[in-house]
Amino acid sequence: MSKDLSLPFSENQAKEITDNFGSPVYVYDEAGIIDTAKNLSSAFAWSKNYKNYFAVKATPTPAILKILHEQGMGFDCSSRTELLMVERLGVNGEDIFYTSNNTPKADFELAIKIGATINIDDLTQVPIFLDALGEEAYERVALRYNPGDLKEGNEIIGKPVEAKYGMTRPQLIEAYKLLSQNGVKNFGLHTMVASNELNTNYFAETAEILLDTIDFIETNLGILISFVNLGGGFGLNYRPEEASFDMAEAGEAIRKVFQARAKGIMLFTENGRAVTGPHGYLITKVQYVMQKYKTYLGVDASMHNLMRPGMYGAYHHITILGKEDSGLHETYDVVGALCENNDKFAIDRKLPKASVGDLVIVHDVGAHGHSMGFNYNGLLRSAEVLLKSTGETTLIRKAETEEDYFKNVIW
Repeated sequence: MSKDLSLPFSENQAKEITDNFGSPVYVYDEAGIIDTAKNLSSAFAWSKNYKNYFAVKATPTPAILKILHEQGMGFDCSSRTELLMVERLGVNGEDIFYTSNNTPKADFELAIKIGATINIDDLTQVPIFLDALGEEAYERVALRYNPGDLKEGNEIIGKPVEAKYGMTRPQLIEAYKLLSQNGVKNFGLHTMVASNELNTNYFAETAEILLDTIDFIETNLGILISFVNLGGGFGLNYRPEEASFDMAEAGEAIRKVFQARAKGIMLFTENGRAVTGPHGYLITKVQYVMQKYKTYLGVDASMHNLMRPGMYGAYHHITILGKEDSGLHETYDVVGALCENNDKFAIDRKLPKASVGDLVIVHDVGAHGHSMGFNYNGLLRSAEVLLKSTGETTLIRKAETEEDYFKNVIW
């Protein structure tokens, strides 16, 4: 089945949103997020104590995180600020998985204080963690594994052998030994070798590699690994011709691996993109239609609002609101105002004939969209709005102002 391109709001609602909150603006569909969260939970209902630790970096907006926590999700944090954010939401303990790299001691101390499951990225960080721990006992510690040539990785996250993340098998042995000698008894193993992967069997293959590694560790050290985190990476079908990622199919493939080999082990994931990505929309307005050697649609959003197309050449579907049935008669580069030539949301994109003032919808920006924003050229980040399940809209992050931009400057 190809991609569902329907919008959760009408043309009139979109105009009301931009009238009330400005343009460009991010809009998130609460009902869609909840449905997807339930689908993910259902896909792993067979696994006792399963939890998805939503990757906060994907959508670090407290109003969205609250919705996900109400759906039973924990949070995967990768920085001190993310830890402080979820702590401020009243989340702590086993609802937090802390995975960072080049981690300062002070950040380990904070993660320890709030009781997070700590996932250590490198052997050199183990003594720093133990120093931060002091004389305390600690409940759950995981280590991040890099499978090297055993796994190909994918286009976004790269080849494991070239990745800065995770440890080799011999390093895992040494790290677990150090932790065991210092009183840690509840161990986990983690890996993250793909991002936006649409092959549902990919994750069952990853599970096999992790369970092979657990067998190796337990045989060589005599410790037990009680939980596994398969990481994230469930994909989002950004292109209209792509079928959506089948969470149930992926869950069933993983179930077969665990049922055959490790029935008692706890299973976690940390999907972010697949949960919120399809349910975020960037609404922007056409400011100019420019004819040079090519035809350009100049919109009031720029790469600082959505970095993925300029950074990765990533595809995002684009709808010109009210012209969905007008036919794709024109070819445009859709561009922003940033002084960079890669400030393009689309290149040579077939679209309906556009006019100044048209509202343009950029699809699938609910993850790694607003969160990757920046202020180059002094451009300001947009507001975020929640389209509630009731149909009402509410502001969940104010648009930046010039005063916000200047507030930390010492003149």
